[in-house]
Amino acid sequence: MDLELAHGAGAPRKAARRKRGESWGAVLLLAYQSLGVVYGDVATSPLYVFKSAFAGDDITHTAGNEEIYGVLSFVFWTLTLISLLKYVLIVLRANDGGEGGTFALYSLICRHVRAGLLPGGGNSEDLMADDKDAAGRRGDRSRARTVLERYRVLQRLLLLFALLGTCMLIGDGVLTPALSVSSAVSGLELSMEKAQHKYVGLPVTCAILICLFALQHYGTHRVGFIFAPIVCIWLLCISMIGLYNIIHWNHHVYRALSPYYMYQFLKKTQKGGWLSLGGILLCVTGSEAMYADLGHFSQRSIQIAFISVVYPALVLAYMGQAAYISQHHSFENSYHIGFYVSVPEKLRWPVLVIAILASVVGSQAIITGTFSIIKQCSALSCFPGVKIVHTSSTVHGQIYIPEINWILMILCLAVTIGFNNTKHLANAQGLAVITVMLVTTCLMSLVIVLVWNKSIFIALGFLIFFGSIEVMYFSASLGKFHEGAWVPITLSFIFMVVMSVWHYGTIKKYEFDVQNKVSVNWLLNLGPSLGIVRVRGIGLIHTELMSGIPAIFSHFVTNLPAFHQVLVFLCVKSVPVPHVEPEERFLVGRIGPKEYRLYRVIVRYGYRDVQQDDLEFEKELINSIAEFIRSGGADQNGFVEGSEKLSSISSGAIPLWEEGGDGEVDGPASPNKEINQQTVAPQRKKARFVLPKSAQVDAEVRSELQDLMDAREAGMSFILGHSHMKAKSGSSFVKRIVINFFYEFLRRNSRGPSYAANIPHASTLEVGMVYQV
Repeated sequence: MDLELAHGAGAPRKAARRKRGESWGAVLLLAYQSLGVVYGDVATSPLYVFKSAFAGDDITHTAGNEEIYGVLSFVFWTLTLISLLKYVLIVLRANDGGEGGTFALYSLICRHVRAGLLPGGGNSEDLMADDKDAAGRRGDRSRARTVLERYRVLQRLLLLFALLGTCMLIGDGVLTPALSVSSAVSGLELSMEKAQHKYVGLPVTCAILICLFALQHYGTHRVGFIFAPIVCIWLLCISMIGLYNIIHWNHHVYRALSPYYMYQFLKKTQKGGWLSLGGILLCVTGSEAMYADLGHFSQRSIQIAFISVVYPALVLAYMGQAAYISQHHSFENSYHIGFYVSVPEKLRWPVLVIAILASVVGSQAIITGTFSIIKQCSALSCFPGVKIVHTSSTVHGQIYIPEINWILMILCLAVTIGFNNTKHLANAQGLAVITVMLVTTCLMSLVIVLVWNKSIFIALGFLIFFGSIEVMYFSASLGKFHEGAWVPITLSFIFMVVMSVWHYGTIKKYEFDVQNKVSVNWLLNLGPSLGIVRVRGIGLIHTELMSGIPAIFSHFVTNLPAFHQVLVFLCVKSVPVPHVEPEERFLVGRIGPKEYRLYRVIVRYGYRDVQQDDLEFEKELINSIAEFIRSGGADQNGFVEGSEKLSSISSGAIPLWEEGGDGEVDGPASPNKEINQQTVAPQRKKARFVLPKSAQVDAEVRSELQDLMDAREAGMSFILGHSHMKAKSGSSFVKRIVINFFYEFLRRNSRGPSYAANIPHASTLEVGMVYQV
């Protein structure tokens, strides 16, 4: 039963309504900011696309210009079909409550189909709607959904596919900064001696990269305002230079936009032209980062910025480069064919400075996207716990992850120093980019059928049309395996192992909890005192279980037979939706008869939600339990064995006021009915519930609320399970290695649950257990 997901479906829909209700002023402001965060990557691609296409011996620039016209035609149609048509006009619509990225697509599918391997991998409200739809008719959606739900192997393949795209995007986060900055700095070779450039280029590139990653802790909001003017100037610069080159050198270059030139290009160059596609595809690098950064802005703002500013500027820039190159055939070597040779000599130094700044911005898009997608994976137990810093109080998606930031910086510096060659960096990035795009195309075809409820023929048309284009580029990138393309494969393999081991260990831990939980009947047989001494206060027992009693509780009371007068079994769940509305966050239920004073609370957070600090969380938790007692919990005079009904409770229904020891009230005075508890110590705060005048509260409910207040004033203790995983005897060698070494190493070196970081240490008690899995 997906208890943690009930009532959660409204969150993304309400978030979407809020996005639709944004004013045009807010949308245009976000569109301006998106230039500095989202589009820096794709905007700087003119620095290296032609250079990468003509690098090596694959193709050469001849007097007939078939090669340069063919490359321009490929660039134009690839940019139009992939970036504009696929991503901006189609894929951006498949946002998960306003969030984008490969893993957001996966969670969107799991919310409409029971295909998630994680506990609670489907949204009950969406699933019930799908069940009614499937019962009413037998269509493409119901057939596809049935197949996916029936076969566990398909569910595992779907998860691995999503993880592959995620890992390649992380690899892209390593390679893009290295390639962008190296390509910009390479402009120095046209302005200084070759011997000097050899010793200047690499140190300058590394210094710029270090500064870039050091800026990340300021957050997307500040970085966007700093970088947006740079990208605007850069786009204006390349479009004006492109327009000048078209007019001055070859105003007939527009004819190369015809697809006929692609045919002529491949006919003449054959295998060399096919291999050069690995460099051409870099014109769409940044498109996936644009989708992954969707949560930082909005769909409409990203579309406006691309269609009205970015796309026209890029087309002019590529046409201008081709116009210049088509009239010049005496390059020192084909590696010099690129952006800087087409810049008028008097403007090269100013353009070089702007290019270096723009390349730094270009790296920002993929770094920000990497932060977003790792947070999504971590929230859904597919990545070890990391510290997530929210850099904006208004936009939930704007985050900074220190550990990932420094890991990316180290890896980025390593590949920059190791290759010291933009040709190999381009080959590596090309494979990473096209792999992520292939994964997105496949997942989108499932979304079209399962989420959008379209015909399977539309999904197949989308898959075949875009998939065939991307498979062509993918095969060309694999041909450069020995020339740098092995790097993203190696990086993605390492991240895939980490994510798979963490996911496997998390599932095994949850299964152990479920198999070893204590039945509620065992607890009830102990009587209202539970067979132990009940002391004043509230005991919060953290558990991953949504039903039953966790094994750590019986382990604790067996060795120390004393516990608090009010017990709350607290389950904090990350659900596969971006945001959960505050009024839908708490599910509250009672365990046993009301005189036991046992409650179960499930707190749900979306993978983009900011979890509260301990004081605010404590107050909302107590409010939710109090409202449950007042509204419906106390009406249950009897208890049916095995039943445990949870209700969605708004935490603000009964206001909770706190007063200082001197009698000053934190909130305004209220004439309403009060349940008040005087404090024993003069300086301690006293707490009270303020009930509406119209509230009909009987003596039994008032007594239970009074007990809750007494317990809160006595203090709240947080009981956490501190588990160690160990493979049981008889397990296979691989399982022992994975659990005993890899998973335990990751667990010891990762952060605990985010709620644990907000718990005051003075009130925390950890109960250790060894999990034999």
